[in-house]
Amino acid sequence: MDYMNLAIEEAEKAFNKGEVPVGVVIVKEGEVIACQHNLKEEKKLTTAHAEILAIEEASRKLNNWRLSGCEMYVTLEPCPMCASVIAQSRISKLFIGTFNKDMGACGSTINLLDYDIFNWKVDVKWCYNQKCSDLLTTFFENKRSKRI
Repeated sequence: MDYMNLAIEEAEKAFNKGEVPVGVVIVKEGEVIACQHNLKEEKKLTTAHAEILAIEEASRKLNNWRLSGCEMYVTLEPCPMCASVIAQSRISKLFIGTFNKDMGACGSTINLLDYDIFNWKVDVKWCYNQKCSDLLTTFFENKRSKRI
């Protein structure tokens, strides 16, 4: 199963709601345990990023805040808030679909997951996917064109 494509489907849901199109899938032992997309505008919450919503869903499903052994697939490189929560939740592997040149906290701007402050190492895998980039580019082009 292509988990990044599932994450892209989640990002498309966000896009269709007028949310920044970021999607996340969390997998444990080959089973999808969480699928989420950004809901900041809908929920009117700063923390309603796809990564955090997916971690909350996975934690409820596993009845544990520790998500060791889980893999996260995310369409956009996590911001500092999300990177910190990913490390705190003990996600084992993080697959990233595209770079976040403005706020990326997994190597583009800063690499929070490279520090030993979390008492946990997340294995970060860059798997660039043009669909992830194109969805974001189209979203922000549409936003800018509506301002004029």
